[in-house]
Amino acid sequence: MRLVKEIPHPHYLIQVHEYNGKYLLKITLDNYEQTFKIPVSDVVDLEQFTSRLSHEFWASCLKRFLTMREDYVQLINSQIP
Repeated sequence: MRLVKEIPHPHYLIQVHEYNGKYLLKITLDNYEQTFKIPVSDVVDLEQFTSRLSHEFWASCLKRFLTMREDYVQLINSQIP
């Protein structure tokens, strides 16, 4: 897996990797990670693609991170006798 690009963001670690004919858009917040697999053939220009990542996209990612954290906390709490 080859790191192709890092995208600056005030809250997330955002990296684009290339692996097996796909770009992997990895978004990390604390201990949680979301990965989007995008075929390289679907992306004409990587710079143009990453510039289209909108505020709405990042807000949606944040909602998923919050849900992931809630699920994790619920799992941990269910194991406490």
